[in-house]
Parts: sequence; C-alpha cells; structure tokens
Amino acid sequence: MSRKIVIDPVTRIEGHGKVTVNLDDAGNVVNARLHVVEFRGFEKFVQGHPFWEAPMLMQRICGICFVSHHLCGAKVLDDMIGAGGQGGSGITRTAEKIRRLGHYAQMLQSHATAYFYLVVPEMMFGMDAAPEQRNLLGLIEADPALMRRVIMLRKWGQEVIKTVFGRRMHGINSVPGGVDKNLSRAECDRLLNGEEGLPSIDEVIDYAQDGLRLFYDFHENNRSQVDGFADVPALNMSLVDADGNVDYYHGALRIVDDKKSVVSEFDYHDYLDHFSEAVEEWSYMKFPFLKELGREKGSVRVGPLARMNVTNSLSTPLAQEALERFHAYTHGAPNNMTLHTNWARTIEVLHAAELIEQLLRDPDLQKHDLVVSGEWVGEGVGVVEAPRGTLLHHYRAGAEGDITFANLIVATTHNNEVLNRTVRSVAEDYLVGRGEITEGMMNAIEVGIRAFDPCLSCATHAFGQMPLVVTVHDPAGNVVSERVRS
Repeated sequence: MSRKIVIDPVTRIEGHGKVTVNLDDAGNVVNARLHVVEFRGFEKFVQGHPFWEAPMLMQRICGICFVSHHLCGAKVLDDMIGAGGQGGSGITRTAEKIRRLGHYAQMLQSHATAYFYLVVPEMMFGMDAAPEQRNLLGLIEADPALMRRVIMLRKWGQEVIKTVFGRRMHGINSVPGGVDKNLSRAECDRLLNGEEGLPSIDEVIDYAQDGLRLFYDFHENNRSQVDGFADVPALNMSLVDADGNVDYYHGALRIVDDKKSVVSEFDYHDYLDHFSEAVEEWSYMKFPFLKELGREKGSVRVGPLARMNVTNSLSTPLAQEALERFHAYTHGAPNNMTLHTNWARTIEVLHAAELIEQLLRDPDLQKHDLVVSGEWVGEGVGVVEAPRGTLLHHYRAGAEGDITFANLIVATTHNNEVLNRTVRSVAEDYLVGRGEITEGMMNAIEVGIRAFDPCLSCATHAFGQMPLVVTVHDPAGNVVSERVRS
C-alpha cells in the first residue's frame, strides 16, 4: 500500500521546514519535497523606510546571517548614492578592507557553528545514533577538549565582528559610501596576539584546521557512505575576481557546468536579465533558475561546495593546499557529492582565518579615508558570498529617499531546487523497499538538508506567491472550517 512519510520539523537547521515523502504501492518514491512553512515579509515592510535604514533592518532577518545581510544592504546603498558603480566597488580601500574583515569573520564563525554543532554529531555517532546523543551536549561529553577549541574559535570570530561592526550581532558600522570607523593598531594587535580567554591568531588557525582533520579521518573510515550519499549534479555559481577565483565580497557572477566550462558570467547588477524565479503551491520558497537554460537545467548550486567547484585557487597557503587535495579527489571535475559540502566548508573556515590575519596586519585599517559620496541614483544591487552561498539584495527608493521596492534572493533560495533533488535522492536510497522506516533512515534525509546549512527564515519573503490556508479541526480530526487567502 502507498505510504506518506512526514519529517516535521527538520531539526538542526535555521528556521522551520518539513519533509514529505510519498511512496507508491511498490514502495518507490513518487515525490519527496522540502516544504518551507514559515513566512517573513521583509521585502514588503521595509518599504516606506528611509533607504539608509535598510542594512540595519535587513540584517534582522536572521540572527545567524546578519553580517551578510548587513554588508549586502550596504553595497546597495553605495550604488544608491552613486558610490558603488557597476563593474567595481567605488568605496575606499580602507572601507572595503574593514567590511571584508567583518565578512570573513562571519564566514569563520558561521561555518564553525554549522559544521561542529549541526553536522559533526552524525560524523561522530552515526546517523542511527539516538537523538539524545547526536547533539551538542553529546559532543561535549564525547570530546570536551575539541569542543572547547570550537567554542574559542567561534568566540574569536564573534570578537572580530564586534570590533568591526560595534556589536556581536546586528552591527552598525557600514554607512552609505563606506564605514564610520576604522580599526586602531591596538584593536588589531589584541585580535592577533590574544589575551586571557581569547586565543591568538596562531591558535585560531590551528583550531580552524580541526574541522579538516575531523573530515579527513571520517572520510577515510566511511568513504563509500560519504561519496555515495546524494551525488546530485548541478550548475555551480559564485562571485569571482578578475582571475576567475572566488571573491567573497565583490566580483562578477560566474556559473560553471559539469565540465567546469563557463555557462554564463555577468555583472550582478544585471541579474534580472539572467534569472527568473518559479513558485510552487507547496512552499513559500521560490525556485530561481537561469533563464537561458530553463527551470530544469538552469537551477544552480551555491555555497561552499559550489565555490570550491568554481574557483581554481585560493589566496592563502594552507587553504590552497587543502583546495588542491579537494580538486585532486575528483581529478579536477566538479564535485557533486553532497556530504563533500562539509569538506568545502572546513576549507573555507581555514581560508577565512588566514584572510583575517592578512587584514589585521594591514596598515590600511588605520587610515581615515572612510567614506565617499556621489550623485543620487535611487536604485542599487548588492551581492556577497554569504557562508551559505550567493546573497543578493535589490532596492529602489523615491526622490525623498524612502524605499519603494526590495527584492532578496538568498543562498538557500538559490539552492532550493538542488535541496529538493537531494531530499529525493536520499529518500530513494534509504527508504525504498524498506519494511520498517527507522529514525536513522529519516535522519539521513535531514543529514542531506543540513549539509547545505539552509537558513529558511532568510529564504521566505514572497508574500502572495502561495495561498495562506487556515484549517480548523474538531477533536476527532474532522475539518470544520477552512479559509484560503490567495
């Protein structure tokens, strides 16, 4: 007989979602879907606010991705006042480096959180382990020394964020055309040298390699499971610099195919010319795709795995060494193995730590040329590579400076199609032909979702694209009333 399996809620992700898997009479997967069942309307209620408030408001979409939203919004504001400019960042070197410093710190602490707190429990205990074991408390009990290092790594990253933006969360440093504060030599030295309760940069770089060591050990002992888990082909997209290597803060958008050939590359200000967004009745999250290839072939993967697939090299020595090993594993071909996203994520933790060290030693951070201005344009587009992938903000404002339009395409939205393909792939591998569906089998689907570190709160802004359905049931479960608002 046919069966419907529901995983509600999906655990250890940011936001609220559920999975439904429908099996036919033969036990084959008919469909498998990730339903995003929450809604946040930032694109709508930011309208009417002064344009300069946008980075402060938009970063409150999420308590995890706040730096990324703050900086993306700041880049839009640069455009709006005529200080951004298509084809290049128009702010000063000091302002850009200060923003980059905070951005890399966000990359470090966010990836460390996602990897160690949300992914590692299955690596350490197995997918079939009891839920009460595979969690943060279980990790602390199993390896307290490692978790102390993880906590210190995250603390240091948050301290960099606080130093740059004035707060550990929902910072205030970016302004239209630049930043409102530089960093003193003493502030930089404190982060480099450490103090009681705060590690030095040498310790941070060592801690940053813990993730790689852990992945290598796990992969060596579980190679077939890791490599065979949801091998899902997709186009890969990332911001790149003039040399075609990943740039987390600025650049052109590059999309490569399964042979690493460039399918498309364009100025991100022109995104509307290249991307469209499909909708489905069963999810509040849209499905972006490349217009020239259509919905099925034009969906892209973004995030750590995509960035490592797109880039040819990384700019720091230890991260470059790790990237070479990553590329060699697939003989230079794009890596579509979902769990290798965790490998890519650990490379980026290390890369971020090395980039932060470079910037903390850069005397440009002490300069006072912080803000530029231009002629009012009233519209702008900002893109950064958030930890979860390519993040886009687009605003328009009237002559008085009040926002009239806002659109966001966040990393999780870009990944929506690939996420759903991953859910189906895991369901087909773990659920088909099984007489009994165990907790471990259902957790395997969650493991596939967690590899993307989705931020569902950030991804749902399209009010009106899906009907709002309110259903009232009596104590026996019968529907007594239902209202639908389109």
